[in-house]
Amino acid sequence: VQLQASGGGLVQAGGSLKLSCVASGRTISHYAMGWFRQAPEKEREFVGTVRWDSAYTYYADSVKDRFTISRDNAKNTLYLQMNSLKPEDTAVYYCAAGDLFSRIPRSYDYWGQGTLVTVSS
Repeated sequence: VQLQASGGGLVQAGGSLKLSCVASGRTISHYAMGWFRQAPEKEREFVGTVRWDSAYTYYADSVKDRFTISRDNAKNTLYLQMNSLKPEDTAVYYCAAGDLFSRIPRSYDYWGQGTLVTVSS
């Protein structure tokens, strides 16, 4: 599975962005899909994940009630709607696919290249 993330950019605090992650090479309909992020000089951290059938989602406390993860298996695409953005949300955002519905990065086998989100104060 090849994953291509897009939609990042520069936004003011309080603004919104929607990230997309398009998969190719194989259907993602059987995989859990997740979003992770990595800020400069920090480790990669979990943002959110959605089960293969969209029945369950799970978020990091830092983004709960602000970010929404969703997927369209027919379009082989994962989304992350980010609202009420804060400067501390600034990071490179990565999408990932794996067999387990998990917040642990090593649970995911396939990773996109990342898209940069910068939130100005």
